[in-house]
Amino acid sequence: MKYAIGLDLGGSSIKYGLVGNEGTIVKEGKIPSCADESAEKIVGQLLLAVDTVTQYAKENDMEICGIGIGTPGIVDEKNGIVLGGAENLAEWENIPLAKIVKEHSGLDTYVNNDANVMGLAEARFGAAKGCTDVVFLTVGTGIGGAVIIGGKLYGGYQNRGTELGHFPFVANGEPCACGSVGCLETYASAAAMVKRYRKMYEEKHKSSSPDVDGEHIINLYKSGDETAIAAIDENCNFLGHAIAGFINIFSPQKVIVGGGLTDAGEFYIDKIRDAAMCYVMSDCAVNTTIERAVLGNKAGFMGAVGLCFSSQ
Repeated sequence: MKYAIGLDLGGSSIKYGLVGNEGTIVKEGKIPSCADESAEKIVGQLLLAVDTVTQYAKENDMEICGIGIGTPGIVDEKNGIVLGGAENLAEWENIPLAKIVKEHSGLDTYVNNDANVMGLAEARFGAAKGCTDVVFLTVGTGIGGAVIIGGKLYGGYQNRGTELGHFPFVANGEPCACGSVGCLETYASAAAMVKRYRKMYEEKHKSSSPDVDGEHIINLYKSGDETAIAAIDENCNFLGHAIAGFINIFSPQKVIVGGGLTDAGEFYIDKIRDAAMCYVMSDCAVNTTIERAVLGNKAGFMGAVGLCFSSQ
């Protein structure tokens, strides 16, 4: 069996794992990412994770074939350079990450966007295992996405595309953190749902909304709260519209939806599926199913190792 190291860089932590080519996790862990300090500190933490895993592999006579890294932001995949676009990571731009890690470890290193590697994980090891054409969405504070065509990640020319959360969803809509307006993320993310719930609550009750998050709204929904029901119905309708568009464009075998809101239960995916099927072109969707992601917070580092195995 071949083994590779996967690193999932996030705003608060780095999740890492040593994974076999069949998806077996033999070691995993988590350390702080120090994302609010400096690029030098972030890189130091990544190298610490690499050293931790390589030492374990050495002690257990496991040969490592490479290192994969998933990072927020736009990545020059060919050269392993983080170009920028990761607002929650200090100084995280123009970082030749693959070169740095390879020089430190002596191992071939591959870097890609974090949402891309999560999608690759679900296609290689998770809910879309065995599929060649997949659209992946992760719905959390923002919305990320990945597209897999013919069994390979598709990122557009020089890997600058597939920002599925940032296509213009509403003309002349609300401002988005990316600098544009009307993006899907602005309307259908978990943060957007919380914002809409608060607005609905205040309009209905003529008083300030309680402090809530996505999980709280889900619990209110299950208890029959009308405002929570309206907010979640709207969220699922927006996501269904978007997914219908992705199906019409890509006609994938599966659309996989991940992120914190999917932990609400199968009813959430059912509502998104029902909405999508209302708006999709039926001939485009004849081979498509919409399903929930299954790898959870392991998807990042498992997809990162997928970068290694896909390159060999």
